[in-house]
Parts: sequence; C-alpha cells; structure tokens
Amino acid sequence: MKAIQVSEPGKLQVIEKDDPPAPGANEIKVKMKRMGICGSDIHILHGENPFATYPRIIGHEAAGEVVEAGTNTAGVGRGDKVVLEPIRYCGQCYPCRKGRPNVCESLQVYGVHLDGGGREYITVEESVVHKVNPELDWSDAALIEPFTIGAQAVYRGQVQKGDLVFIMGAGPIGLCCLKMAKEAGAAAAISDFNEKRLAFAAEWGADFLLNPQKQDVEDTITAWSEGMGANVVIDAVGTTKTLEQAVQAASAAGRVVLLGFHPEPSSITQALITKKELSICGSRLQTYRFPGVIDLFNSPTFDVKDLVSHEFPLANAAEAFSLIENNPENIRKVMLKISE
Repeated sequence: MKAIQVSEPGKLQVIEKDDPPAPGANEIKVKMKRMGICGSDIHILHGENPFATYPRIIGHEAAGEVVEAGTNTAGVGRGDKVVLEPIRYCGQCYPCRKGRPNVCESLQVYGVHLDGGGREYITVEESVVHKVNPELDWSDAALIEPFTIGAQAVYRGQVQKGDLVFIMGAGPIGLCCLKMAKEAGAAAAISDFNEKRLAFAAEWGADFLLNPQKQDVEDTITAWSEGMGANVVIDAVGTTKTLEQAVQAASAAGRVVLLGFHPEPSSITQALITKKELSICGSRLQTYRFPGVIDLFNSPTFDVKDLVSHEFPLANAAEAFSLIENNPENIRKVMLKISE
C-alpha cells in the first residue's frame, strides 16, 4: 500500500509499505479515503513538533471505510463510513481517572507517536473509530476531528450563550472554534492578518473582524465589548505576543484558552491576571467530543463544505504541503485523497 511518511525532519515521501494485518478480535481494518493536512503535520515535517517521533506516517484528521471487522466488534461493520479518533491512552493514570485522557501520562497520538491515517489501510482498535452518516462527503467527514479541537476549546473556555468570545487566528482551527462558539450561542470576534480569511470568517458567522496589522487588539476588543473585554479569548495562533494580547483583551472573570505553543516565554503581568481573576488554561486534542460533533455533522443544517479549499491525490502530497506553506492566503483546509 501507499503511505505518506516523514522519515526525518524536512523529508516527506509517498512510500510503499506492507498492508496491515487482518484485524484482531477487537480491531477494525479501514480503507482510508481522506486525510486533512493540519498545522501540526507541517510542524512534524520541519522538526518543530516536540512530541513527534520519526520515521512517521502522518495523518490524524482521517476518514475511511471499514473493510473488515474483528469477531468481538459490534459498533461498526463492513462498509460503514468512519472517522479516526487519533488518541490512545492508558485509562489508569491521574488524568485518565479524572476524565481527561487527552493528557494521559502515556498518551500516544496517531500521526505523531504512532503511524497515522495517511495510508491506504489502517488496522486500529474499535474504540478509536466512530461511525458517521453514510451520506457525508468524505472530505466533510475528515473535518470532524479538527472540529473536536474547536469543541474542546469552547468547552475549556466554558463558553455560554451570550458570552463575547475573541478568537485569535482565522486558520482552520480558529474557524472551527468560531463555528463551535456560535453553536454555543456566543457572539464572536476573530482576528487575522489575512483579509481573505477574515472575509470567509464573516461568511461563517463572525460578528466582528479584526486585523492586528491595522488595529490595536486591546483597544479594538474593548470598543467591541463596550469596555468590558472578551469573556473568553481563544488563542489559536500560539505566539508569545498573542498570549500577552489575550490576557490584555480578556474581561474581568474571563477565561483565556491556549491552543498553540511556542518555545519562547511570554512576558505577562501577573497583576493583570490577579486583578481580573482570569482563568488561563491549555486545550489539547479533545475529551469525548466526537459524539457531539458527529451529531452536528449529521445535521442537515450544519454546513462545513466551504472550509475545504483544495484536494490533492496522495501522489501529490508534496505539492499540497508546498501550497499550504507558500500560498497561505489562498487556502483554508487542504485534503489528501488517499483512495477513491
């Protein structure tokens, strides 16, 4: 079978690899159809993901069709359309016992620590596949995983109806956060340097747009919120500057949710955090968000089609990565067609 592998930082190839074995009693064999390219895949390619190991078949935003099911499986069967929940955890450590397996002490992520869905076939435990509406487009189905990231950020920020939410970054994950914040009944502002992305965010329901190259972030959010500040700030950029701006733009009793990470430390005034009694938290992967997001995707009123701007066959994976890196103003989400 063919697979997309980063053998070492800077080296991406489509390789030939043996098909996975037949599934065990509790396993499912899936013919992969689509893989979304995520920012973390770019980081893995450049050796900038601190969690990745090499060589690695990438791909954690993945959808496919069940071709064989183990004898002890019951939830899915041959021919079912499924998405991959790309995490494996122990179930015994402190985070797992607290219902937060996304930060399990022994966490393994498909496409990062384990070979992922960027290959023609994969055999995995039944517990990490979820059946979706057979009418869903393959690329739409592969969007479910990034939307669970948005759902997790909204959950971590305790977004409620009537909240004012400021999302920093209108890339694919920022847009997923926008959609999920709107589903929660919040009003949402979003920022980006890219005017095309901002225009798309407006089409997707953003209530307010902000370009940090043209407007002061704190002053503009203060004006939008009539002096209060944003009740929830979701930083989907992950730079030292955006963390500082997030703390400044948050309202008293506000929540700041961090999705990205940067090796350099930020300079944050402790007095501002204490004065406003801010809650600052990280958001990594997701905890049990797949069922709720799948329900949304199965709903005829939840339309995400326009998020996918480009599709490439697996053989042209290098071209797809190049487009994302060299022409970001004209792309949103890029999908690889693993098979037809």
